[in-house]
Amino acid sequence: MGRIALIFNNTLVESYFLSGSIQHNCQAEAASIFLIIDMDHHLPFVLLPLVLSVAPNGLCQKEDICSKSLVNSCNDCIRSGPYCAWCQQLNFTKAGEQESARCETQAKLIGRGCKEEEIINPMSSQQIQKDESFSTSFNMKEPIQLRPQKISLRLRPGLPTTFSVSFKRVQGYPVDLYYLMDLSFSMRDDLENVKELGQDLFAALKKITAHAQIGFGAFVDKTVLPYTNTNKNKLQKPCNENYECQAAFGYRHVLSMTPRIEEFKGKVTKQLISGNLDSPEGSLDAMMQSAVCGDQIGWRNSSTRLLVLATDDGFHMAGDGKLAGILEPNDGNCHMKNTLYTKSNEMRLSSKVTLTHDTLPENIRVVYTARCEYPRQEGDNKGVCDNVHVGQEISFDVTVTTDSCIENQTFSIRPLGIKDTLTVTLSTSCECLCNNPRESSHQLCNGNGSISCGICSCRQHFVGQFCECSIGNKDEHSLRGSCLSPSGTECESHGDCVCGRCQCHTTASGSSYYGDFCECDNEHCEKFHNKLCGGNGQCNCGECKCNPGFDGSACQCTKSEEGCRTPNNTICYGRGNCKCNHCECKNGYQRPHCQICLGCPDPCQTKLNCIECLGFESGPLKKNCSLACKETISHEMIEQFTFSSKLCQQKDTNGCWIKFKVDQHFGEDKYMAEILKQRDCPEPPNVMAIIWGSIGLVALIGIFLLMLIKLLIYMKDLKEFRKFENEKKKSKWAELPKSLVLEGLNASLELRPLIHPSSSRHLIVVEGFVCPDDPRG
Repeated sequence: MGRIALIFNNTLVESYFLSGSIQHNCQAEAASIFLIIDMDHHLPFVLLPLVLSVAPNGLCQKEDICSKSLVNSCNDCIRSGPYCAWCQQLNFTKAGEQESARCETQAKLIGRGCKEEEIINPMSSQQIQKDESFSTSFNMKEPIQLRPQKISLRLRPGLPTTFSVSFKRVQGYPVDLYYLMDLSFSMRDDLENVKELGQDLFAALKKITAHAQIGFGAFVDKTVLPYTNTNKNKLQKPCNENYECQAAFGYRHVLSMTPRIEEFKGKVTKQLISGNLDSPEGSLDAMMQSAVCGDQIGWRNSSTRLLVLATDDGFHMAGDGKLAGILEPNDGNCHMKNTLYTKSNEMRLSSKVTLTHDTLPENIRVVYTARCEYPRQEGDNKGVCDNVHVGQEISFDVTVTTDSCIENQTFSIRPLGIKDTLTVTLSTSCECLCNNPRESSHQLCNGNGSISCGICSCRQHFVGQFCECSIGNKDEHSLRGSCLSPSGTECESHGDCVCGRCQCHTTASGSSYYGDFCECDNEHCEKFHNKLCGGNGQCNCGECKCNPGFDGSACQCTKSEEGCRTPNNTICYGRGNCKCNHCECKNGYQRPHCQICLGCPDPCQTKLNCIECLGFESGPLKKNCSLACKETISHEMIEQFTFSSKLCQQKDTNGCWIKFKVDQHFGEDKYMAEILKQRDCPEPPNVMAIIWGSIGLVALIGIFLLMLIKLLIYMKDLKEFRKFENEKKKSKWAELPKSLVLEGLNASLELRPLIHPSSSRHLIVVEGFVCPDDPRG
């Protein structure tokens, strides 16, 4: 919806919303005009009618746009957008112009010289297939209250189509009213009034229609804890002794639909109060069963169905049944036996609410607009009218839009609570119905093809816009390969591959693409102040060639070097280009004059080898120092630094510390270096001390190892000796009866031979020495 806003001296005075034919003619989702009245400048109020007449059709006029892409045929064009049209006129395109130029809005095609009768532009259409007149009264047959009853739409994708639907409520249309009463204990004070209310409602219905019926049902709550006391006595008599009441129940159908008021009055009068524990009641269970149990309730097929709920409290919400261990969701089916709801204690209300209606086909949108005295807006998917009387005719504008091509899809439109239905059949116009010449070898196609919607359709072995190229037995795929640009696109999408060479198209302004792969044109250069190359140069293959005295990527500034000149009278220190009086620096150098490079390698590191070979004739560049370093660095050997740059202290290949400073000159790799004459070299090592120290260390290690081995041997011998001593103490020896004389001794000794009782060996004891006996005896 559009809007007009009146702003008076910076204050919003009034705002008007656009609707009706003005907004419809705009064909736009939103349109807003702000009329600013400034009394300081004496702007007249007469501007308002001036603004309202800006466009021929009223406040605004939206230009039709054809958003085409990859159009190779008429069918591609029609499917590109709702406002795209195709010119089938022969010779409409110029030589080299792509055939997609035939696809544009109808106005632009006519402007380019295409005859109106040669334009293919399918439009949406509608055909009413069934439209019976309204019924004047109800005569026990199905009345007609909605017209038309059948309509067929042929839609252009993206283009909305609107048709009108009328409704007129018939006089005496049947009404079925079901009275649902709360009989919980809290209703005891209002029970008599509620009983009378049902009778008053039915009497009012009788005044509207002669074909009214009324039914009756009652509800309390689920008969499980914590909703109802499950004590056996309490279930039978949930009230105290001072009140007469009936047993607890969930929902009970009492009276089926009947036209007799006396029967209804008798049933209602007999109803007694019951009881439960909590405040919410089981009204939703009762409403569900009264809606789905049509046979028991007695709903008629051709009637308006009303359900009146009389209660004094709320209802249980979805999920409340879990408190009583009821986990199964309501299945939406009828569960009534002997007029009593049997699944009250087994099903809970589901958290998922499903609204069932006629499903729209995919990619279909429907919008309703009410045309009546009291319209209401409740969303685009429904139209609402209030205060509609019997016999009053109202209408709705139904706008249908499809976003894609479909074929023979249907959906239904019906008023809620009314059986009348409008069936809508949908199909789309996505194909071109062209008037093609009958010749199979048309002259325009050089006799090698036929005409299809104004363009040539070549026979086998012929290609080209006019089938002028014969490829013979060659493979067309390999022939097209020679037209592929380095980016892999055929002729950069700006031309056609004809006989292995790119035939470039013309641009929108009439000039041509050029180059081997149609990669160049002189229209897509940078603009300044909405002028190509700022109006100060020529566009050449996407780049601006500036006129003398102008500079910049869009020739947007005069040529000057004053802002680029450095204190040493150079331009950007030779490390950048002066564009538009500003330095465009190279390789990380910083503005304004490209003097400092924050991201460049440290010259203390990169110039070390040259410093070493130039200053001290050593290092890896010693043999070709002049060749490697003379062009990039000059040096001076000094006793004291004069440069203010950073001090570099690096170690050379001999391990000496070199101190130097470098100062960058004009250019990217030009340096001047100051090198201190004296290097800090460490003293050479004492070779003899290292040798004798190594020998002494080896000797000490050897002595240590010998002592360690000796210690281990000693420990082993000591262990064996202790073991022998222990065995000696434990041994017992036997004494022999005679003495022996040892041969080879000069002295005669008295011997005491001993025999160990557990051994056959003999021991001879001589003055404290123990020796094993000689095996020779």
